Amino acid sequence: MKEVKEYIIEKSERLDTFLTSKIGQTRSQIASLIKLGVVSVDSKTVARPGVKLKADQKVVVEFPEPQEKEGMEVDFDVEILYEDDDVLVINKPSGVTVHPAPSVKDATLVDWLKLKGIRLSTISGEERHGIVHRLDKGTSGTMVVAKNNDAHEFLSKQLQDKSMGRYYIAVIMPPLKDDITEIESNIGRSSHNRLKMANGLEHGKYAKTQFKQLALAKDERSQLIACKLFTGRTHQIRVHLESINRHIIGDHIYGLSPKIEKSERILLHAYIIYFIHPKTKEKLLFKANFDGYMQSILEKKFDLENINEIMDDKYITESFTTTA
Repeated sequence: MKEVKEYIIEKSERLDTFLTSKIGQTRSQIASLIKLGVVSVDSKTVARPGVKLKADQKVVVEFPEPQEKEGMEVDFDVEILYEDDDVLVINKPSGVTVHPAPSVKDATLVDWLKLKGIRLSTISGEERHGIVHRLDKGTSGTMVVAKNNDAHEFLSKQLQDKSMGRYYIAVIMPPLKDDITEIESNIGRSSHNRLKMANGLEHGKYAKTQFKQLALAKDERSQLIACKLFTGRTHQIRVHLESINRHIIGDHIYGLSPKIEKSERILLHAYIIYFIHPKTKEKLLFKANFDGYMQSILEKKFDLENINEIMDDKYITESFTTTA
C-alpha cells in the first residue's frame, strides 16, 4: 500500500523548496520524486520542480513502492548498537561502502540491510533512502538508519537543524599546536583531482569543524584527536586537516603515500552519535567501539591508561567550546 501525504500551502514558494522543507531530503532527491509524476497540486499532477505554489493550495505526494533489487552476497557482519521499529543504530565496519553504485563491485551496507530483512524507508522508491547520512568506505563507526518514512523525515530534519551529530576520533600526524583548533571554510570538488575535495573555493559550500587534542603518541610524532562536525560536507574532516598541513594516518588521498606510511585503513572512527528519537522524542546517545586493527594501533602508539580515561563520552562531548 502506497504512503500518501497531504500538505496545505501557507505562503507562495517553489514546489521543490516547499517539499524539501517538509520531507527532509535534498532538493535533487525531491526533484527526482516530482519528475516521477507522483506529486499533485490541487488534484493536478505536476512534473516540474519549479512550479510556483500559492497559499491555500493542497499538495499531495504518493510515495512510490520500493524498487526491489537483487542484493549481492554479503561476506561481512555489522554490530548493531540499538534497534526498534523506527531506527537502527550500527557500528559500520571499515572497508564497507554504504550505497550501491556502478563502480562498487563488493557488497554494500544496503546489501547487508536487505539480508537482515530490514525494510529501508523510501522517498522516490530507491532502497538506499533508509540511509540518513553516510560514512566514507574506510571510515568506521556510528550510523543511524531510518526504518520508515516518518523516521527518515524526522531524522533528516535533525541533520539540518543540528540536533543530530557525531563526534569522530582520529589519529593524525603531526600533532596539533592548540588544545582546540577551529576551521571554517568553503569546500568543493577539486578541479585537479576528482577524487578529492578542495578547501577555500568560492563555489564551495560552507564547512566548520573543531578538533580537540586527546593524547600525544609515545614517540610524539602522532596524536589522538576528537573531531566535531558543525556541517556535513564530503571529506570535511580530511580536507580541513589538510588545510593546516595535518593528515589522518592511513588517508592516502589527503595524506602520505602508502609506501611512506603503512596502515591497513584510515584511522578515522565515528565514535559517538546523538539524535532525538522520532517517536519517543527522547535524546539518545550511542558510542561504537574501535575495531581490532584500530585498537591495536592505539595500544601500540599510546599510553592505554590515559586513553581509557579520555574516551569517556561525557569528557569528549563537553570538551568542545561551542555546540552550534
